[in-house]
Amino acid sequence: MSFETLPPRLRPLSERKSAILSVLDIGTSKVVCLIARLNPNTSSEAPRGRTHRCRILGIGHQRSRGVKGGAIIDMDAIEDSIRRAVDAAERMAGVEVESVIINGTGGRLGSQLFDAKVAIGGRAVAQPDIHRVLEACTAHGGRDGRAVLHSLPIGFSIGETRHIEDPRGMIGEELGAEMHVLSCDAAAARNLMLAVERCHLRVDAMVATPYAAGLSVLADDEAELGAALIDMGGGTTTVSMFAGGNLTYVDGFALGGNHVTTDIARGLSIRLADAERLKTLYGACMTSASDERETVAVVQVGEDGDHPAHLPKSNLISIIKPRVEEILEVVRDRLKASGFPAHAGRRIVLTGGASQLSGMPEAAKRILSGQVRLGRPLGVQGLPESAKNPAFSAAVGLLVYPQVSGNEHFRPSRVPSIAASESPGYMGRVGRWLKSSF
Repeated sequence: MSFETLPPRLRPLSERKSAILSVLDIGTSKVVCLIARLNPNTSSEAPRGRTHRCRILGIGHQRSRGVKGGAIIDMDAIEDSIRRAVDAAERMAGVEVESVIINGTGGRLGSQLFDAKVAIGGRAVAQPDIHRVLEACTAHGGRDGRAVLHSLPIGFSIGETRHIEDPRGMIGEELGAEMHVLSCDAAAARNLMLAVERCHLRVDAMVATPYAAGLSVLADDEAELGAALIDMGGGTTTVSMFAGGNLTYVDGFALGGNHVTTDIARGLSIRLADAERLKTLYGACMTSASDERETVAVVQVGEDGDHPAHLPKSNLISIIKPRVEEILEVVRDRLKASGFPAHAGRRIVLTGGASQLSGMPEAAKRILSGQVRLGRPLGVQGLPESAKNPAFSAAVGLLVYPQVSGNEHFRPSRVPSIAASESPGYMGRVGRWLKSSF
């Protein structure tokens, strides 16, 4: 399967029609299925790109099994987790899920910027000219073994005038364009799609997790003025940059909240489940004066649970803090390599389940420098209180994606289309018109 046919492309959502959408967030620590109704948005105060109001009808989430570092390592285990999450969402919503939009976190997410120019001969720019220059950009975008997830035009230029959002009707000698192409390993994408298809579900589209999270948590001004989004998941942490309202850079590495849990389990000789509970209830990445006085109860592996040992909370913090600092230091290095300005006024948004660790914003501010806030899903109705937190940012962003998918540009597939194989006669033309219009 070539990079051009994997993954499938999503047809843009009509601004005048309602729709019921199902999405599947397959992460290292959890699998989340959301079913939502999207109704056309009439409010002028809606965030940019939000053409629809989103109301959650059903939600299901299960512990993820069979995924490590964002990549599938056990097909049967992740299939079971997906089936359970989808079944819970279907029961709550009272609808049957046939197709889903999924996210991709593993597979070495990579980002490249391409630019191209085409001559327009001093006339007004028309749609075919825009198509030509974008085609010239995407001509460089494919590489063997990589699946293109997103091809995002981030600006046009005419002569010396740059940062044009829509050049149609403007006059010039030369039209230029810049495009951000986001890709992942084709094998990782193929295995993720296969896991979903084994549950008798069709994959409508695959969205890069950092892009989905950005659509969910960033305010319009943040995306416009420039912000870095740090999505801290269970097995991976991704770094993405937004500027001018566009996603301009993505990177990621296989370190996350599960590594903190493993460190606790090893350091205190306790079970992983107990380590996760301690991290959630008492964990922090900043020390305080009371840590020596407060104690936590731990049951070491192989010991009687009726007689737990009591250790100072400072022991727990001393295990968590170095790992969190390591993750944030890698983030700092990735931001530096990307060219993100290192000054106190820059905006950094933390999201993802691991970002909820007590003291994380303060630790990020100290290591990364800048204005730091915690990002939660914005502008969604019907989300349970338990899901109004950074752990569900990517899942909610998958519901936003169909509203902006029309901004992307992809090269036509090499696989012959159904329309191309149809009769060239009158009935064939009518059939193609019906398919393109409805």
